[in-house]
Amino acid sequence: MCLFLSLVVNLFNFFFATNLNNLDLFKMKVIDKLKFPKESLKIINRTPHYENFNESHFISLIHSSRNILQLQQIHGQIIRKNFSSNSRIVTQLISSASLHKSINYGLSIFSCCLDKNVFLFNVLIRGLKENSLFEKSILYFRKMVKMGVRPDKLTYPFVLKSVTALGEKGVGGGVHCGILKMGLEYATFVRVCLVEMYVKVELVDFALQLFDESSERNKVESVILWNVVINGCCKIGRVSKALALFEEMPERNVGSWNTLISGLLRNGEVDKAMELFDEMTNEKNVVSWTCMIHGLMLNGLHQKALDLFFKMVEEGVKPNGLTVVSALSACAKTGALEAGKKIHDNIVNNGLHLNAAVGNALLDMYAKCGYIESASLVFNGLKEKDIRTWSIMIWGWAIHGHVDKALRCFEQMRLTGIKPDGVSVLAVLTGCSHAGRVDQGLQIFDSMQRQFSIEPTMKHYAAVVDLLGRAGRFDEALKFIASMPLEPDYVIWGALFSACRAHKNVEMAKVASEKLLQLEPKHAGGYVFLSNVYAGAGRWDDVERVRSSMKNKNVEKDPGWSSMEVDGQLHTFVAGDSAHTRKQEIYLKLEEIITGAKQQGYMPETEWVLHNIDEEEKEGALGSHSEKLALAFGLISTGPGVIIMIVKNLRVCGDCHSLMKYVSRMSQRVIVLRDIKRFHHFKDGVCSCKDYW
Repeated sequence: MCLFLSLVVNLFNFFFATNLNNLDLFKMKVIDKLKFPKESLKIINRTPHYENFNESHFISLIHSSRNILQLQQIHGQIIRKNFSSNSRIVTQLISSASLHKSINYGLSIFSCCLDKNVFLFNVLIRGLKENSLFEKSILYFRKMVKMGVRPDKLTYPFVLKSVTALGEKGVGGGVHCGILKMGLEYATFVRVCLVEMYVKVELVDFALQLFDESSERNKVESVILWNVVINGCCKIGRVSKALALFEEMPERNVGSWNTLISGLLRNGEVDKAMELFDEMTNEKNVVSWTCMIHGLMLNGLHQKALDLFFKMVEEGVKPNGLTVVSALSACAKTGALEAGKKIHDNIVNNGLHLNAAVGNALLDMYAKCGYIESASLVFNGLKEKDIRTWSIMIWGWAIHGHVDKALRCFEQMRLTGIKPDGVSVLAVLTGCSHAGRVDQGLQIFDSMQRQFSIEPTMKHYAAVVDLLGRAGRFDEALKFIASMPLEPDYVIWGALFSACRAHKNVEMAKVASEKLLQLEPKHAGGYVFLSNVYAGAGRWDDVERVRSSMKNKNVEKDPGWSSMEVDGQLHTFVAGDSAHTRKQEIYLKLEEIITGAKQQGYMPETEWVLHNIDEEEKEGALGSHSEKLALAFGLISTGPGVIIMIVKNLRVCGDCHSLMKYVSRMSQRVIVLRDIKRFHHFKDGVCSCKDYW
């Protein structure tokens, strides 16, 4: 019906455009024969005297339309009453079509108009921009100029916003020239959009020049202009300039504070941002809190971000969607399950809409905090599921070792009509790799281009190398690397090395390590990999040579750490940690569990220690690994039956993995360890990875 009416409307407009007469009877017959649903006719019928409508009546009616069908019905009445050539009415029709996300309908109305004036062009250019059709917005601006219609101060802001969205520096310069020719460079909104365009296409010096030349910079009304240039300075790292501008402002609004705080956090100036945030008193709003929480999270200060979130709630400020997403992301990064549950309760209690972004963050939090079944419950309850939602769930099943569920989820996604993307395919490949499903993984990789039209990236190739390497199929892995259309990078050779070490293939591991050092001579991982190879072969002189090379080149290894949450607080440990307030209890407990595990058959795997020291010293070095300290702390800090959840920033070592299996049986506790690669669920002396890791 909508399509039919649209055709009729266009036909009417054609007749009017060609100045045909005596069409009243024709129009009456066609429109009166259209059978509209009763519900959709309410907008017309609620005003019984539409026969006497004038321009203002129709404009009011257009503004009250709730959907495109109602708008088309109103359009039919406009044609019937000979108002289809009224410029003001047609302008409002195009504007309303844009608001109803039917910009093509608005274009069809525009194309039938003979008198294409500045108002019609302005509303169309704005509508195209607001429907993200940026190239078309610029195209119709060019048509406007070509037709001799003079742009005004309402034309250029939306053209500039389209230029900004496309990042077209050259086009932006051309538009700027047009503004100068029209003498509109001092129009406030035009000037703001012009400065903003230069900021966002990273030509901040031009933005600052325009700002300095602005006659309105000392007026209170120009606060938006100040905010834009402050943001621009922060964007390119000129923090001192941003601070100086902030101090010079004739007057500030809450947006000024929020802009500077966000910019400081973006540049890692956390202390200064917090200082400014604390200075805000009555000016603080939900955006201020969100900027601070989001910035702390991005700077890796996850516990501070969570503390601030709960302080915000205590002070009675209601979080918005972005606040919640940022806080849940902090939980996901650190495995802070209890904090995540509280945030979930806050979402429910405040009636916050569980849109795709919030739902995805909640799903991701439960999956990364070790509660994959809770993640599944959230997933099943989400009404809005996009490709990211499905990908998170597939990843969740995969990294928790449930490859069959990951594959089923992948197929369910396809059955719902959502086409797989590179992320979802990578998740399935990872699941196959962790479970040793080599042939199945290869089939999925082969189907990427053939069935899903997805071009494999380096990550997909690395996943296949990992898939083959874990299975010990090194010759196939090397052939696969040689056949790649992309030049193998650090990730590819790193995947091969990890597999070589697991299978104790020293010679191939040496080749992979040397490749790593050639690609990234300053990256610590290559040196550590090679050192590991030599240590495993007992070649201690070579180990020392590699270590000396690292030292001479100022290459430092990323420190390993492990963390766990107890009573809502995050506790972080490093190897040999002696800073914790309960360190004596921790080491006593660790000694106790190692002794008990040895009685059960545990043998420390001293090959994971890289120094040429005797066996007793090696055992001591193993005993201070960060994940063992976190385990001991978990045992003394939580009651019987409570799951111990540990997060490690690197891959768990083989000895710690072995010890945790023994401890899970001895203590009758479930231990969940998340390392950089996957989850390990230890229960009754068995790991969910089945020692295939």
